[in-house]
Amino acid sequence: MQLFLLHFAGGNVYSFEFLRKEIKNSDFIPLELPGRGKRHRENLVTNKDQAIEDYCRQIQSLRNGEPYMIYGHSMGATLGLSVAAKMERSGDRPKALIVSGNPGPGIKNSKDFLYHELDDFNFKKELLRLGGISTAITENKDLFDYFLPIIRADFECLEKDFFSEKGLKVNIPIYAVMGAGEETCDRIENWKNFTSHTFTSEIWNGNHFFIHNNAAALAHLLQLSCKNK
Repeated sequence: MQLFLLHFAGGNVYSFEFLRKEIKNSDFIPLELPGRGKRHRENLVTNKDQAIEDYCRQIQSLRNGEPYMIYGHSMGATLGLSVAAKMERSGDRPKALIVSGNPGPGIKNSKDFLYHELDDFNFKKELLRLGGISTAITENKDLFDYFLPIIRADFECLEKDFFSEKGLKVNIPIYAVMGAGEETCDRIENWKNFTSHTFTSEIWNGNHFFIHNNAAALAHLLQLSCKNK
């Protein structure tokens, strides 16, 4: 089984290293968008269609004929749906889509602003509130100046064409999990609107980045998903 992992906003190919040692009997394949990590010399992507196409090209180049799954957290969950749909249309659909930290396309939070349009001070404040960035980064000007355009580009990618997934459905199981401390966790059932197959959801303890404290449970969910049809 191949497991392709799609990172959250500001993430890269190393974002799921905390999970690697927990995954057994699967080919662990984290992917990343241009402009960060091993692809830091490439231009950042601020267009959702380009991000989806980039991920699909990566998956197609790494496919080995074995069954595979797609897992995405937050931004990776949103893009993962469209990536799964595009791969399905190509005749090579994944066995399952696993999503976390995301209530599914079309659900807005209570904020009346776009993250990518915030000034640096308020953008930093919102990132800290989400819990996805270390204070070691936000309090180090050089580090923060490096990560800022990456994270801002990722938010722009999602926010510019907010609900382009409207009407999209895949014919594969979707497994969704969110943290109880996430503002929109009560809307997790929204994901069932995007599959004509089975849907399963769970709420775990934690905030938006609850996955870091639930590596073993997440690995168990991924392995359970690969066993089910």
